Amino acid sequence: MSLTSTPRSLRPGPAAPPAGPPTISPVVELNVGGEFYTTTVGTLRKLPGSKLAEMFSSSAKAVTDTEGRFFIDRPGTYFGPILDYLRSGQLPTQHIREVYREAQFYEIKPLVKLLEDTPQIFGEQVARKQFLLRVPGYSENLELMVRLARAEAVAARCSSVLVCAVRTEEDAAHCTESLRVLEADKRLVVKFGPWKAAPVIRDLLDSVQMDIEAQGYQVAYDYCSKKTFQPKPGAHDYFYTFLFTWW
Repeated sequence: MSLTSTPRSLRPGPAAPPAGPPTISPVVELNVGGEFYTTTVGTLRKLPGSKLAEMFSSSAKAVTDTEGRFFIDRPGTYFGPILDYLRSGQLPTQHIREVYREAQFYEIKPLVKLLEDTPQIFGEQVARKQFLLRVPGYSENLELMVRLARAEAVAARCSSVLVCAVRTEEDAAHCTESLRVLEADKRLVVKFGPWKAAPVIRDLLDSVQMDIEAQGYQVAYDYCSKKTFQPKPGAHDYFYTFLFTWW
């Protein structure tokens, strides 16, 4: 967005000397998603190569609101911590995940790296997500669970989804007969695993619950009850019911 001032027209007179570099206003008023901020061009350009520095280069095209403030179409609530870091190197103490997402968008690489060392981001990005990448079809299974739950929600307060979770090939062998019975009865079950990582079945189920709740659903899980399905001997510990509550 251009920060170059627009010269006013002058009365005819002697030829003016060659124009110098464009004049840049040092103070900038911003509208970030409806939140208003005042800062300086120097602060916004502090990290060359960042998206903010690019946005406020002299050659960038300006986008302004009706009051003439420079407009950025991003969540304004979390822009304040971005500015605090650029101004003084101050790290946020609240909304770490949200600020991390905005730091990634604005390509504030030093802040991204510092936030990745915090317990919140380290645990999520390095530990949990790296584990889930080793669970085959994890994201696809989440989508399938939500579709199944929604399909059963018509005129109902709750709907349930049957899940089979196996950590090892040995666990999977215990479930073979039970899965065969479900298939013969044309009953749908979402199967997770096996996977090659340290976390156990309960860790996987907690992650499933966490990621479904992050989509706005109210969900809980427990061992599969006899009313839902009776697994074959030795397979009970691998079958669970996820209960979605709609109202």
